[in-house]
Amino acid sequence: MNLATIIERHPDDAVAVISRGRPTTYGELRRQVGALRAGLIALGVRPGDRVAVLAANNWFFVVFYLAALGAGAVVVPLNPASASRELERELAAIGALVAVVGPSGRDGFAGIDRADIPLEHVLVPEGVKLPGSEPLQQLFGHEPVQVVERADDDDALLMFTAGTAGPAKAARLSHGSLRANIEQMQAHPGLTATATDVALGVLPLFHIYGLNVVLNQALFAGAAVVLAERFDPAGALGLIREHGVTMIAGAPPMFAAWAALSGAAPTAFEGVRLAGSGGAPLSPEVASAFQSRFGLPVWQGYGLTEASPTVTSSSVGGVPKAGSIGVPLPGVDVRLVDVDGEDALAGDPGEIWVRGPNVFSGYWEDADATAAVITPDGWLRTGDIAVVDDDGYLFIVDRAKDLIIVSGFNVYPAEVEEVLLEHEHVAEAAVVGVEHPYSGETVTACVVPVAGAHVEEDELIEFAAARLARYKCPTTITFVDQLPQGLVGKVLRRALRP
Repeated sequence: MNLATIIERHPDDAVAVISRGRPTTYGELRRQVGALRAGLIALGVRPGDRVAVLAANNWFFVVFYLAALGAGAVVVPLNPASASRELERELAAIGALVAVVGPSGRDGFAGIDRADIPLEHVLVPEGVKLPGSEPLQQLFGHEPVQVVERADDDDALLMFTAGTAGPAKAARLSHGSLRANIEQMQAHPGLTATATDVALGVLPLFHIYGLNVVLNQALFAGAAVVLAERFDPAGALGLIREHGVTMIAGAPPMFAAWAALSGAAPTAFEGVRLAGSGGAPLSPEVASAFQSRFGLPVWQGYGLTEASPTVTSSSVGGVPKAGSIGVPLPGVDVRLVDVDGEDALAGDPGEIWVRGPNVFSGYWEDADATAAVITPDGWLRTGDIAVVDDDGYLFIVDRAKDLIIVSGFNVYPAEVEEVLLEHEHVAEAAVVGVEHPYSGETVTACVVPVAGAHVEEDELIEFAAARLARYKCPTTITFVDQLPQGLVGKVLRRALRP
């Protein structure tokens, strides 16, 4: 069953999406999506074609995403704020045939070299000017057509992720795996969305957390989603109050910002019945400060793109234990595996392994990377290390990978190091994450300059910013004579952390 059918069975007059203050009902959304779906098919989009979307959280994203899915295409949401070279690399990697570019993605897209990208059409909404582009609006003039049927194991999304190891790669999420995770969340009362709910859609839709946990789950349930193109603590409180938001999914920096927001009323969240945090560890101090100030517990969860994404939640266990990611969702199997490949004993650390219908089918055209993280019997090796208490609650204690998590977004050090090494005055580079009070972690680099060369910190930061998304760029750079290495010459990143 095509995931795009999640909007088909709800009342015509029920509100589906609120974008820039304007509500769109399910009836209107179905008509808009159906017409654009027909337009895309008339344009030549066929099942399995990769269609990229570079847009912020708005009506435009939602309608195009559902229309492309319904046409049988594989949707590839990309960060519209990414640097041109990063977008170029991602578009080439997945062989995008169509790209739709909103205002927020215009500048980055304009700078790409399309020589190695098989793009046939670049679509833009009204007001966006790009050389060689076509107006998206003209595709809405078609008579709506039926959704193209897809099998459960057909790809629905390609989501770029740092993965459980190695540089960024595209995870293949199927119609079945995405729907399975929605149903797993809906199967527990602590996570269920209903038709009377209003969800806050401030997490970016190019991230699987915002796309499947917020948007898809709400549309599946017939709830409304209030979209926000960026997070502003005071502005978000205004949206919560104005639209009667009942469900919030956020990353730890959001709750930290609210807990510290001057002038926020103690009743600011009185209509919210469920607040969940994911994407990065939620510190007990932030959780306590938020609940003390607003009287609302924050239920921490855990997931990863390769699991579509939700694996555990403390709301499933019923107790928001400080520092715990909770217990597995219904239908999700979790093991903790020690270094010998055996199940870890209670209280001992082990790598989190996950199995269930929500687990992805692999990385796009990368069989070796897929085999490295999915065992022959279907277990996903996450690279995260946890312990379990007597109540079955899991606690993350370490990461087996060097992944850095900035405001819930994954940054793999090797990707940043590769960019720094392109600078003519950099001989060696190593990147690590350090704690940050707002974003959880921030990227910092240690650089060995080329002998006799002089390079400034600001120069290297600007060099990286022109080639990477802003959250991946180092915020500080330390110049050193040499990098610490182990016996086999591998850089010891742990020795670089403060």
